[in-house]
Amino acid sequence: MKKRPFLKGLILGIALTVVVGIGGNFAVSALGIGMYKDMGLSEKISTIATILDQKYVDEIDFDKMEEGVYDGMVRALGDPYTDYMTAEEFSQFLEDNEGEFYGIGVEVIGDTTDGSIRVISPIIGTPAEKAGILPDDRIIKVNDTDVSAESIDEAIKLIKGEEGTSVKVTIYRQSTGEIKDFDIVREKINVQTVESKIVDDNIGYLRITSFKENTYDQFKEHYDNLMGQNIKGLVIDVRNNPGGNLDVVEKITDMLIPEGTLVYTIDKEGKREDYTSDANCINIPLCVLVNGNSASASEILSGAVQDTGTGKLVGTQTFGKGLVQGLYPLSDGSGLKITIQKYYTPKGVCIQGEGITPDYVVELPEELQYQLTIEEDKDTQLQKALEVIEEQLK
Repeated sequence: MKKRPFLKGLILGIALTVVVGIGGNFAVSALGIGMYKDMGLSEKISTIATILDQKYVDEIDFDKMEEGVYDGMVRALGDPYTDYMTAEEFSQFLEDNEGEFYGIGVEVIGDTTDGSIRVISPIIGTPAEKAGILPDDRIIKVNDTDVSAESIDEAIKLIKGEEGTSVKVTIYRQSTGEIKDFDIVREKINVQTVESKIVDDNIGYLRITSFKENTYDQFKEHYDNLMGQNIKGLVIDVRNNPGGNLDVVEKITDMLIPEGTLVYTIDKEGKREDYTSDANCINIPLCVLVNGNSASASEILSGAVQDTGTGKLVGTQTFGKGLVQGLYPLSDGSGLKITIQKYYTPKGVCIQGEGITPDYVVELPEELQYQLTIEEDKDTQLQKALEVIEEQLK
């Protein structure tokens, strides 16, 4: 039998020294091979490969088999937030995190409650938004291939592609029970994650759609511009925001809350790491708008604002993702995204699976719940936030 390269790659891969990071904070650690030898992995994989090579009726793609071995090890954890990525996928993941990619422009998350791929929000102005995809739609097929939370990375890979090419996305619309097909032409997506304006009687409104590497700079520009106009209150909108970089939301939250802990994490060994804020903070009334699609980093900001008494939350219960993922690049360009910590709000609450209850629970009218943009006077959550700010100003 011809020797196959993938077995050797697997054995070496287990012993690699890797770079570990959350957002932009990296440290080097080494993974030992000893415990995996005890599991007999290499012997069993070699046996299976030999039998398949000798007996399987068709040709075998051993490169694909190798990737399947790595992917299977990670999938066995049953964690939709822990992934193995090929070199191509990992490179694309890092590019996306910078705020620029080719695709249709939709933010999604694996929903552990029903196993679906849930649309958090289409990005405004992108092909997905123009086609009519809405928040809370469930993506069930891409190019007629069934997809689920378990295969979310494969779904994302299928959705992305070269500029000008078309992709067929099939969704289940929760609000109507419809199954709809969309043929969408891919474009270059430049993600502007922050927008702002003045609403009502000189109250600032600042919307954050996700926390990418470029979000802090965008936020600071908009925030400073609003403050320069002497606004008397501020509404920060993180509805339909799926989260993003821990270090980015840390810097933004630091601008808002007083000195102290803004969030802390605990790893599998029980080690606690605190992220703290300095004494510089917002000095005008603040409200944060949240909903069931406000997840992860959005909940870090919301939880810190609520727990420190910096402002009030308005809207509906948040998503409940209290987990932190670390990135582990491997020597061949592939990589791992692994759940490595749980995070806790300043008062010690882990919101994983629970979410955060707003200070003021306000539902949108049913006919508006799945709309991406809502007129100010019809946005009951925004109107309540403005009311709360006006009360604080009296």
